[in-house]
Formats: sequence, C-alpha cells, structure tokens
Amino acid sequence: MQNQKEILSKLKFSSLLDLALFVPSNYDDTTLSNSLSIGEEIVALARVESVKKLGNKLQINLFLPKFKRVINATLFKVTPYHFAAFSIGSELFMKGKLSEFNGFLQFSQPKKITMIDKIIPKYKTTLKNSEVLQIVESLISYENLKNEGLNEVEIQTILMLHFPKNLSDILLNKIYKSDIIKTLKIIEAYNHLKKLKGKRVDFPPSAILDNDIKSFISSLPFNLTDEQLKVIYEIKADFLNPKKAAKRVIIGDVGSGKTLVILASAMMALPKKSILMAPTSLLAFQLYEEAIKFLPKSIKIALVMQSKNIGDYKEADFIIGTHALLYKDDLPQIDLVMVDEQHRFGTNQRNLLSKLTSKKDKKAHGLQFSATPIPRTQAMMDSALVDVSLITTTPFDKDTSTQIISKDDFSSLLSCIKSEISKGYQILIVYPLVEQSEQIPYQSIDEARGFWEKNFENVYVTHGKDKEKDEVLLDFREKGDILLATTVVEVGISLPRLTLVVIVGAERLGLATLHQLRGRVGRLGIKSHCYLYTHNIQNERLEKFANTTSGFDIARLDLEFRNSGDIIDGTMQSGQKFKWLDMANDEEIIKNAMTRV
Repeated sequence: MQNQKEILSKLKFSSLLDLALFVPSNYDDTTLSNSLSIGEEIVALARVESVKKLGNKLQINLFLPKFKRVINATLFKVTPYHFAAFSIGSELFMKGKLSEFNGFLQFSQPKKITMIDKIIPKYKTTLKNSEVLQIVESLISYENLKNEGLNEVEIQTILMLHFPKNLSDILLNKIYKSDIIKTLKIIEAYNHLKKLKGKRVDFPPSAILDNDIKSFISSLPFNLTDEQLKVIYEIKADFLNPKKAAKRVIIGDVGSGKTLVILASAMMALPKKSILMAPTSLLAFQLYEEAIKFLPKSIKIALVMQSKNIGDYKEADFIIGTHALLYKDDLPQIDLVMVDEQHRFGTNQRNLLSKLTSKKDKKAHGLQFSATPIPRTQAMMDSALVDVSLITTTPFDKDTSTQIISKDDFSSLLSCIKSEISKGYQILIVYPLVEQSEQIPYQSIDEARGFWEKNFENVYVTHGKDKEKDEVLLDFREKGDILLATTVVEVGISLPRLTLVVIVGAERLGLATLHQLRGRVGRLGIKSHCYLYTHNIQNERLEKFANTTSGFDIARLDLEFRNSGDIIDGTMQSGQKFKWLDMANDEEIIKNAMTRV
C-alpha cells in the first residue's frame, strides 16, 4: 500500500496542506433542478419523444415530466452511440444550458449524465479527475487536518471545498466567498512557515562571544540610531546562546549604517577572530578603511584581495576580504563569519566560507548583510528559517527629490547639473547600455560621452566590463565632476559629494535597482536630486516610486507590480508564488500564522 508521501508526490506536493490548498477550479453540479431558468444550467429527467437526423446533427424533442414541458435539444457530431442512447421512449437524466428561441425552450449540446444529486469537484491537473478525487478522499479528513495543526474553522472550510454539499455555501457569482479566501490565505501562510521551519538546521556555536562593547560605542564620534542599537543587541543575544550559533540576516536600507553594525559585531567577538567577505575589492577596501577609522588601534585588521593584501591575516583579529578568502587554506580559527551584500554570492561560496571556519559539529556564528530592503511581510516569513533584523531608518534625514523627466526637460537638467558642480558636488548619469543597440530607444554611454566630455571637465566613464572600474571610481571620488556609468554603481563605493543622479530609461529598471541608484546621492544629508529620464512620462510605476522614499515601502510597492520573491537561507529566490496570499498587504495574516509554527 502506498504511503502518504508517495501519494502526494503524484501531484508534486510535499505536504498534506499542499493538497488541502489545491482546491477545485470549478464544480460539476448534478443536483436536480427545481425550476427552469433561461441562461442557467439545468439538470432534469427527460423522455425522448422524437429523433430527427440532419446531416451530422441530431434534433431531439424531450419531455420533462417534472415541469410538464417539451424542450428541443440539438446534438452535433453524432455517432452510433447517440442513436442508441436517445431512442424514442427512453428516459435519461440530462444536463445543459437552457435557452429560448421563438418561444421554444432549447438545449444546445446537452450531456447525458449517470450520476445525479452530486457536486463533483473539478481539479486543474494533468492527472485524471477521478484519480485526484481518489487521492483527496483518501487523505483529506477531519483527523488528518487537525493533526496538521488547523483549527475548526479552517478544517471545515477545507472539507466544504473538497466535499461540497451546497455550492451557495462557498461560491458567490461563481467565485469563492471572501471569508473562504481569507481562510485559504491563513492556511497558505501557515503551511509555508511550517515548511521553512522544518528546513532550519541549527548547530552549537564554536564559541560564546561576550566581549563588552560599551566603550566602543561611546568612543564613536556620533550616536548610533535606536535601530542600529536594537540590531546590535539582537546579535549580542545570538552570540551568548550556548545551544545554537547565530544565523541572522541583517537588512538595512541604503545609508542605514550597516557598517557600524558589522564593526560592533567584530568587537563583540573579541578576543575571538572574525571575518567579513565582501563581493568586490572596492567594497572590501572601503569597509577596511571604515574599520581602520573607527575600531580601536589595538585591533589587528587585515585585508585580503586577489590584487593585494594588507596586514597578516593569520595574526589578525578581524579579516576583511573578497572571495579570495575562499582560496586560503591557512585561515586561523574563526568564530564569527560575516558576509556583506550576501545575495551577490552564490550559496556554494557562502557554504564554503562556513566550512573553512567550522569545527566538526560546531559552527562559527554567521551574519549576513544586505542593502536590498524586502517587504516586512517577507522578513516575517523568512524569520522561520533564519533570524531577520531590519534597519529601516538612517542616521540622518535624507533630502532627495525625485522627478520624472523627458527630452523636453533637458535644458533645465543641464542648468541643475552646472549649479551642483559649481558648489563642488558630483553628478552620476546611469545609462542602460555601453554600446548602441537598436532594441533600446535610449543613448548608450559610447553615444553620449562625446557630448559630456565636450561640454564639461573631469568626466569619468566606467561599466561592468571595465577591468579598471574600481580605480576609476576611486579616482572619480577624489577628482571627478561627472560619472557616466551603467548600473555597476548600484551597490558599492560611497560617494559623499554625489548630489545628483540621472537614470536614463528608468522605466526599464526594477524598483529595487532604482532605489539603490537613488541611494547613491545625499549620503550625508545634503539636498540632492534624482531624475528619472524616460520616453514614457505617464508611468504609474515611476510615479509611485518618485513619491516613496523608504526602501521597505519600495519593496512592498514592487510586490504590487510583480510576483514576490523570498529569502531562503539568505538567498533571493525569485518566483516564489502564492495563490491566495498577497505578500504586499497581508501582514496581519502572516503575523498570526507566525505565532502557530
């Protein structure tokens, strides 16, 4: 006899609740009709009074004893079966849509049915409907649903959908009633959270990290925000847990001060050693500069990159590096592993770093950082698998205006650019392409650079394929006025003098990318400008983006324009689709489901 797992695998389901949520796409109602309603499907006992063949059609007069009415039925593409089934005098149950023509009642292509007074669920699948019905009948029961953790209302709703007694209980205008849909949302959220929690694997830590950091925090030349402190203390609690190593994702908006959380974590790890892996040498170098600037001089810091190393990583307390770290087989014992911009590394790369620092059945504490905000609903979902901290505020208020512009606004844009340069500020212009393309109706960097180089001084150019991009960006930071680039600058170098960004063909980019690019300007609270250059000036998505400043609100907005994604062990998985749950708006439902897993 097949077990539950084998039966569910036929429908590619992994849990009983997957099957419970696989509700019928429609129902075949064979309940005998009590009235004749034009335009409605009716089911009635009929007696064949006359049969007439017209080409490949069959015209039949049927008498309905219950209603004492004669009805005309037309069957198309007839076979010998039809002549046998519809012989004069035979009685049979018929189902079809009722219409009226010249005062005569008519059935068009009615069906002879053998099962009456039944509501048969119809499932959308490649399996035969009868096979699905068999699976549902064998597994969906009150006891099984109760064992899965569903409450009374949820159980009765699922039973009503799969074993309906009356369609008016569940349908309104042929769609599920709102209370049914809400219950399905709750079950879907609960099912997903339950699965995630089942995937979570915790290990004991290689060390308890308990260094006091009060003196470090008080030594900083500024106050940390309440959210920075809250996240630091959440991490501290992780480090003190003797049963499981930290497994936390810290997601902060652009400019929210994640770097200080990284440095505070490295301080808490002392006298144990910590490591930080960044996706680019530029970002690694920038984090190294920040560490040298803010950490006590007694802390030994090393930088490991393919191109160069600074300091001795074997002796260092805090090692910062790129993926070059993965090829060091002589790393010292590490008890805290941190990954910055974690989504830019593959799962295998992050696992390799974790393996390099593990001791048998014990693991180093792990922190992953991301500057790509996700909706609060997503963070709540993901917290069943990894602990999630959000930093939604910035150390200072940003003053960045966002404006949608087109070709007609170019002269006023030039005036604004000249004004910003005259104040000693810098400009970033992001193009969609490096070279000309007939597919995209916007200039490329190659086409546009002549104009900027002719009319302005200190113009720098870089893009993703530029092997010298790190050097170009560092040089621009010190000496440049205008930087022409692709989205390579989306995440990376901090440019404190940057106050104006123009994004060419803005409607082609995702909202998260637009937000990251806008986040390049106004890093120190200086009045700044973001111009969205487009040929499509009436664009609802860009208009909503222009009026939204928080990255977490942007992420929520993004969900309204696309299917949601989710983080599994820190990995963005695009295309996570929910049939009922609305990840943009169902925060309360998810919050309640979280209390049950």
